[in-house]
Amino acid sequence: MGSSPRETDKSKSKKPRRAPFERRIIRSSLWLAIPGLLTSGILIWVQDWPIESKLALLFTELVVCGLILAALHDQIIRPLQTLANVVGALREEDYSFRARMAIPDDALGELSLEVNMLADLLAAHRIGAIEATALLQRVVEEVDIPLFAFDPSETLRLVNSAGERLLQQASPRLLGRTAAELGLKSCFFAENASVIPLHFNSDARWFVRRSSFRQRGVPHTLVVLSDVSRALREEERLAWQRLIRVLGHELNNSLAPIKSIAGSLHARLSGTTLAASEREDFERGLGIIEARAASLNRFLQAYRQLAQMPPPILKQSTLSPLVTRVAGLETRIGVKVIPGPDVTVMADPDQLEQMLINLVRNAAEAVLEAPPSTESPNETNTLPKNGFQPTVVISWKLLERVVDLTIEDNGPGLLNPSNAFVPFYTTKPSGSGIGLVLSRQIAEAHGGSIELTNRLQERGCRVRVILPRPEL
Repeated sequence: MGSSPRETDKSKSKKPRRAPFERRIIRSSLWLAIPGLLTSGILIWVQDWPIESKLALLFTELVVCGLILAALHDQIIRPLQTLANVVGALREEDYSFRARMAIPDDALGELSLEVNMLADLLAAHRIGAIEATALLQRVVEEVDIPLFAFDPSETLRLVNSAGERLLQQASPRLLGRTAAELGLKSCFFAENASVIPLHFNSDARWFVRRSSFRQRGVPHTLVVLSDVSRALREEERLAWQRLIRVLGHELNNSLAPIKSIAGSLHARLSGTTLAASEREDFERGLGIIEARAASLNRFLQAYRQLAQMPPPILKQSTLSPLVTRVAGLETRIGVKVIPGPDVTVMADPDQLEQMLINLVRNAAEAVLEAPPSTESPNETNTLPKNGFQPTVVISWKLLERVVDLTIEDNGPGLLNPSNAFVPFYTTKPSGSGIGLVLSRQIAEAHGGSIELTNRLQERGCRVRVILPRPEL
């Protein structure tokens, strides 16, 4: 019958322990020296010499043997200790140590040569790994796509600059927090390669991709987010531009002769012999034709502005005087400006001013044209009709990497927020439906965004403009 594992362990534990290498060297040296010492001691002792001379000679012989033994020990042990120190330094990733006596045609020298070559190879690999890691980190930082790496407990361990901009916080404040705390928990529940919204950016749609990797043997999850809403809006904007160009060309070809013929017929009415009532009907009809042709022409010119929007010319612009100037341009109501911190943004001041003018004008028209009503889309208890004060307030604050500018009004709010940025859509009798579209186009051309929501605690609408801050 075979022995049990316990008996095998006992037999291994009873096996005599091997003596250290240094002790074995000393023992072997003594076994080499003892026969010679005994032989020389016998020969010295049988000589007819004084006892003092015999003892002195024996003592001298012992001292010489001890010195030889110490030198032999040093010649064998010291190089091995040096090689052990070099290998230990390599294990600690310190590649500055090298073994001495690295010469060919020598057993110990060849070992030293191999250890030094191994140190050079590991140092080259270490430098290559550091450079590759630095390159990877640089590429990750330059990629304009949010990247997040989570450990098995869904704790954030890596984030790039695009991820910091998305979460509007610096990496020291983000690392160590869980996905649920960051608002990214839905990225783990969603199917891979699917499109989801994020609660802190409801206007955007994000394409989520997940993959796994290991770091020091521990599995991690890499989450990559792509903002597909901006790309879709860009494609939609290009489609609208192409449509506007075609419609504008065709309508202009028809409006010009219609307006010209209507004017000619109106001029010839004075030479006709029509009755007064008939003449009045003709004049009224031709006036309507001319007015509608002129109105349609203005409508097309407004949309040409959207289709021919030039790229912004960025320069340093101070936000506070720009906001104050825009607020002063609205004379129908008093626009209140709550001063925020002094900040300078990289923007085209003309386009930025035009965007703010459009937004402030929309807010002013909302509070002036719509009286207070209990049918507000975002609250049930509204201000009473008596004593209602139209209000438009502009304020801004600084976040980690962006400027958050807010325009609030106490109008009726948005009945259909999803159509706010649809071209041609407007709720105003004389509106063209391009103000908000043009404003968002300007904001996104500056690397920012616009978000329209109804106010939660009060009636009215809130417009939130996000603009990037220049790198310090």
